Order: sequence, then structure tokens, then C-alpha cells
Amino acid sequence: MRILRTIAALVIAPPLALIAAVVIALSDLFPRRRAEGGAIRGKKGGQTTACAFAGSNHISKSVPSFVPNCASIVIPNWNGRELLAQYLPSVLEATGGNPANEVIVVDNASADGSGEFLRETFPTVRVLALENNRGFGGGSNAGVAAARNDIVVLLNNDMRVAPDFLAPLLAAFTGDKVFAVSCQIFFSDPARRREETGLTEGRWHRGALRVGHRTDESISEPYPCFYGGGGSSAFDRRKLLELGGFDELFAPFYFEDADLGYLAWKRGWQVLYQPRSVVWHEHRGTIGRHYSDARIRAVLEKNRLLFCWKNIHQWPRLAEHFVFAAAEAVVRGNPRGLWRALLQLPAAIGSRRRARALATLSDTEAFRRPLGGYFRDRFADPAFSPQRLRVLFLSPYPICPPVHGGAVFMYNTVRELARHCDVHLLIVLDRPEQRGEHAELENMVASVEYFDRGAPKDLQAPLSLPYAVRDFAYRDLEWAVHRLVFTREIDVLQLEYTNMAQYGGEYRRLACVLFEHDVYFQSVGRSLRLKTAWEYLRALRFELRALPRFDLIQACTRANRDYLLSFAPRLAPRIDTGTRTGIDVQRYSFPTDPREPLTMLFLGSFRHEPNLRGFEWFTAGVLPRVRARYPAARVIIVGSEMEHYSVAKLPGVEIRGFVPDVREPLARYALFVCPVLSGSGIRVKLLEAFAAGIPAVATRIGAEGISARDGELCRLADDGEAFARAIVELFENAGEAEAMARRARTYVENEHDCRRLTEALVESYRRVIERKRTAPSPSRLGKG
Repeated sequence: MRILRTIAALVIAPPLALIAAVVIALSDLFPRRRAEGGAIRGKKGGQTTACAFAGSNHISKSVPSFVPNCASIVIPNWNGRELLAQYLPSVLEATGGNPANEVIVVDNASADGSGEFLRETFPTVRVLALENNRGFGGGSNAGVAAARNDIVVLLNNDMRVAPDFLAPLLAAFTGDKVFAVSCQIFFSDPARRREETGLTEGRWHRGALRVGHRTDESISEPYPCFYGGGGSSAFDRRKLLELGGFDELFAPFYFEDADLGYLAWKRGWQVLYQPRSVVWHEHRGTIGRHYSDARIRAVLEKNRLLFCWKNIHQWPRLAEHFVFAAAEAVVRGNPRGLWRALLQLPAAIGSRRRARALATLSDTEAFRRPLGGYFRDRFADPAFSPQRLRVLFLSPYPICPPVHGGAVFMYNTVRELARHCDVHLLIVLDRPEQRGEHAELENMVASVEYFDRGAPKDLQAPLSLPYAVRDFAYRDLEWAVHRLVFTREIDVLQLEYTNMAQYGGEYRRLACVLFEHDVYFQSVGRSLRLKTAWEYLRALRFELRALPRFDLIQACTRANRDYLLSFAPRLAPRIDTGTRTGIDVQRYSFPTDPREPLTMLFLGSFRHEPNLRGFEWFTAGVLPRVRARYPAARVIIVGSEMEHYSVAKLPGVEIRGFVPDVREPLARYALFVCPVLSGSGIRVKLLEAFAAGIPAVATRIGAEGISARDGELCRLADDGEAFARAIVELFENAGEAEAMARRARTYVENEHDCRRLTEALVESYRRVIERKRTAPSPSRLGKG
């Protein structure tokens, strides 16, 4: 039976989707000259009051503006007498202090005597009796049309409100762009999962709108959200009338409020969440008492389609939608949702024309603006330029202790950057106990927040992304980035490593910067094997698409820069190679005490594959040759993540593992070896070796971007025999080794001192921000 349903859906669903697509395309090609009126017709302004008081603008942090201090509360009701008796008193208590407030109950032709009960028990309540049940949307529209005040608060009849819920709700209406403000929603039972919070979010995923509620207790002031819930939000009445109210296309329920929120964002308005306005949804599940689960699912499926047909005006998105809509119908073996939506296609076309006439922004922009980072970017004061920049620094790995090269660069940059800017850290951890290791940084910077990868997370990413990127594709992490950009009023978003590039954005006033610790597709390509070919192609595709979004791309070396430009020449003005490869040279002293003879130091984390493969090559092809000349020669391994590798039994190999201060082994042993054969970027360990005065031998890839002449700063060799010969020659010629080490020390002092580089980094931030904030705004439509 399942197979037959699938075959039937395969035959029916694609033609239904194609019919809808063709009709919508034709309607877009031949639009009417004038769009029809909205769901609330003939009610453009109405008689409203203009009660207001002075208040501060929480969103733009600008000068005080005038906000309303009274509202009309509209409660649609259908056979809810018991609910009104139980919960309406809390509403009256919350509004009774101001005679300008009013409460309107719209009775949708109830059969339980609700109207008579209200007139007898609550005489101060305005009862608007309808002759037939027009549902939540229709009833709300009637109440909005009858309201006297500029702000209309829509509540479900099973909603209990806090005594002080109204004032903070109204206080969020600052400026002329606020369309709606949502309350924070709780359930009385604290053990019940909060399926709705008022902090709504929406995203475009697999050809459809996906909406939900998010819980985030760190948000304490008005914050952008996707839509205001129809039963727990305040609306600017004039704007609501301009949009036409709740569209009866979505009757009897679902997506009406999301539709209004999306229309508002495309209009250039704002929808906010006010956490200080608290309500309790006491009797949730009203729909479930009157409709079967099958009916609810059918309405939800139909209205999800109708939302797209009305509101999505970018055809690449709409084409994706029709493909997924047909495919999902086939997978479910049920094309009824498409069929039900198709029956409403004429009405959807009318709604689509109205929506297109109202829109001033593109779909892409409308999906961006409810995100905290984009909201701050789009609505912050364009002329504001702080003396101390606020930098959000996002690291995919722990910074402390700095056990690998990338952590060294990040640690030094953060420490120095905190002297010039307000630095806010967002650090991804593998284990929660790693938090305690960052106490030093917590005392330096403005704030630190941690993201624990070990906890369950919503990890969703397409297989087209490279593994290194997909492994960090967390919706919760994206949310945290946007929240911090908004709440910390960030000016610069500094992202570390290619896998964080997915969290960059196309900002107009904020500086968006990426440090390519290595060029990932180059690194994969250098170790290219059959099993990594697919990863290379994905990495190449991802990086070349992601990098143009950044205002500044920090490369480790000129070699990395040139490699990137060979694939994308247009990136040339954005690539910087002189601000991030810094170490604190003054922390390393040039030792005068004799070093342990016939010792070689290998430094690095075995979690990093180039280190592991390089060391395997060294122990197989270099170390035996050195020990053939000097049997007492030994190599000491210092680093982390090596407990999983069996290297302890190799002759001449000594494992020290992690050491709290790498300067001690750098000052102790005779030679430093860097046998790296793959990867990209710059070897921080080699810079540290130069600073510490230890003579070094490296492969040319290991010394890439630092030294290209054998013997100038270090010895260079790419085959086992030559590498071993260079080591032996340095063992036997201490004077040559020391002279080379002194040249290397002078080099890092001049080229890689983190203090000087960080000053240049801050100036590069300021140049980007100045350029962007003085640039003309984009066009009205298209780019948004």
C-alpha cells in the first residue's frame, strides 16, 4: 500500500506543483496596475488617540523618543466563557490604572452565552458581537478596526498577564519603524517544556519557511524577532491596517501571525521581543479541542505552501520551494496538501499582488533583519563611531592554554587587542572543564562566553559543505553570534579559521573579518588522496564562495595570499598579510647556557594531521640516518593529543607531552625540527623557535612564508637524507648554528612582534568601518 501511495504521489505531485508555479509566474509577469485592499478594507486610519510619554530608545541607543502609554486590548473569543471568567480579571487589573486603556472582547458568535456573561460580569469591557465565527484572524481584524488607541494588544482568551505587563510592552515602541512587540510567554507549570516563548525565529530551509520559539535568558531588553504571536503581542494599529490585518487566506489557523511579521520586515519595519512583558498561556491547546490531529496537520501543510506562494518573490527561492514541495509530497505519499493549496491559488494570487505592492525589501533582506547582528547593522546610528571599537572574537577552539600554533596567535592577539578595544570572546569548547583554563583571559577582556560542543546541539548542514565546516555548523552558535553582536553593540566581527567563515555576514556598517590560519583547500590539496578528493572539491567551493563576503581576509603569508589570488583575483584589495602572525617576542630570551648535545625538539599537537604525518616521515626517514652517525641522538616530543599514538617504543624517541611553558624546552635542547610536508599557513612553532634562539631545520613547506633560503634563518631540506645531513652539520658546527639563530631572532623581532602587529590590526579595522559607514546605502529593492 505504501508503494502504491508513493507511485500515485509521484504521478500527481509534480504536475500540481508545476501548475502552481506556472500560474504564479504568469501573475508576476502580468501584474495588475493596482493591488486590491487588504483583509481590513476601508479602515485606513480610524479615530485613534495619541497618548504618549517620553522614553528611551532601547534599540538604537539614540536620543529619547515619544512612545505610547495606552492601548486597546483585543481578545477574540469563541465559546470561551469559562476561560474569560478565569483569565480576563488579570487583564483588567493590568489596564485599570489608565482610563485611556480599553479592553475589547470580540465574540465570534459564541453559543455558550459569552456575550451576556461579559455584559453582566465585566461592564467596563467593550463587547463586539459578530454574527458568525470569523476565526482568530477575522475576529482580531474586527477588533483592530474598532479600537480607539494607536497600539492594539492582541491576547488569546486563555492568557493570564502580569500586573505590570503593559508598560514595558508599550515602552518598546520607540521610533517610527516598530510594527509589533511580543510578550515573553511562560506556562504556569515550570516542568512543562516551553514550546512558545515569544522570542520567535524564522529561516528559509529546504524551500520553505521554518519557524519556532527560542529560549534565551540572557536577553533582558527588547530584541528583534521574526513575528509577534497573534495572541500575545502589541501592534501599531496604523501599520497593521496598512498591511491589511490578518489574511483570511490562512483560515482557520496557523501562519497568520508569521505572515504579518514577514510582511512587516519586507516593509522595512521592526518586530521586537520584550522579555520584561510577561504573560502565561494557561490553557494551551484550544485548537486541539476542536480539530483532529489529521485536520491540524492538513491545515499546517496547506498554509506552509500558501505562505510561500504569497510572500516569496525571489524566484530562485520559489523554484527551490516547488521542487521540495513536490519531493516531500512524494516521500510522504500524500499530495493532498498541494491539492488543498491549489484550490486557494486564486486567493493566493490576490494576496501575492498585495504583498508585492507593499514590499520595499527583498526576501533575502527580510530573512536577515530579524537576526540580531543584521538588525544592529541595519538600524544602528550610521554616524556613530566609538573611540574604543567593540570586537567580537570567535574561536572554534580553546585559546588557553595555547597548545597549538593557532591558539598562540589568538592568545597574543586577544591579549594585545584588549589594550586597544573592548574585546568580547565567544569560544567553542570540546569539554566544559576547559572553561577554567581561560581565567587569565576573562580578567583581560570585556566579556567571555563559551559554547560547549559536548552538549546536545542542533547540528544541521548540507553535505555539500566540507567536513571541517559542517562539523561546526550549529544553529545555536549562529544565534549566539547574532545575539552578542546585538547586545554588545559590536563594531568588528573577527572570525578565526575557515570553519568559522559560515558565521560571516554581508554587513553594511560592521567590519566582518576572517583570519585564514591556513587556506583549507590548499591544505587538503597538499595531502590529496582518493578519499580526500571530495573534501578538496567541497573546500574549494566553500572558500571561494565565502571569502568575498568578508571586508578583510587575514592571510598568514604572502604565499597564502598569492595562492588565493590565483583562484580569486578580485580578492586582492581585501587580503592582509601583516597583522595576525604575531608572537610576544620579548617573552623569549636568547639563552647563553649550553644546550643539551645531540638533542632535537619536535613541537606540536598530534591532533593536527600535518604534525602527525610529518613526524611519521621524520622517524622513518630522518632519525635513523642521524642516529647512524650519532647513536646517542634523540628527539624529544613536546605537545598535546599524542596519547593515542604509539611512538614511545621507537628508538631515540622521548615523549614529554604537554608542558605548561614551551620556553623551557626551546631553551634546553640543541636543535628544533619542523618536518612538515602538508598543510598551509605559517608555522608558529618555527617563529617561537626563532624567538628562543634554537637553531632549526625545516622542510620548505614547514618554513613557507618565513624563509626560502637554506641557511639564512634555518636549514631547509625536503628529503630524508638532506634533512638528516643538515641536522648533523648543525650538531658539528656550533658557531654556524648560533649565527643563524641570531639572524632568525632579529627577523621575528622586526616582522612578527605581536604588539606592533596588533596596533596595525586596529587601524585596519578602523579603515574598514570608516569606508563602510561613509558608503552610500544600497538600492531600495534587490539587495535590500
